[in-house]
Amino acid sequence: MRQTKDTTASPLPSPVEDVSVPFQTTLLVKDSCLCLHVQRAARALARRFDLAMRPIGLTNNQFSLLMALNRPSPPSMAPVAALLAMDRTTLTAALRVLEKRGLVTVVPDPGDRRLRLLALTPGGRNLLASAVPIWKATHETLEAKLSGGGESLRRQLAALA
Repeated sequence: MRQTKDTTASPLPSPVEDVSVPFQTTLLVKDSCLCLHVQRAARALARRFDLAMRPIGLTNNQFSLLMALNRPSPPSMAPVAALLAMDRTTLTAALRVLEKRGLVTVVPDPGDRRLRLLALTPGGRNLLASAVPIWKATHETLEAKLSGGGESLRRQLAALA
């Protein structure tokens, strides 16, 4: 069966067209884009937590990953990836760094050898325990800057997620 060329209009301009967007549109996006504002806030928060965690050798992402593994029984990759909104490839790379540092173990699931179980090592638990007071102090400082604390913001962000 012979395929025919799709002749529907592409949403993108052709490379030879000179199309411009008015600067007013740029200002509108800058001032009102929820995605931009959330990204900017996320980057600023990440920098603050990175700075706070630096003395103990963690990043905010590593802290979140260690915290996600702090469970009564070792989880597999899927629930951890879902909790952290990470794809498996990114999670695997992040785990590799922590595994090399001796903070986590990644072992085959005895019930299903295709799955990997993720667990904190004693060193990982100790580092996490030393990170929690730093997280609490940083978090309290940030929540104090929000009118009404952070609960309203958390609800609103959850509604978008």
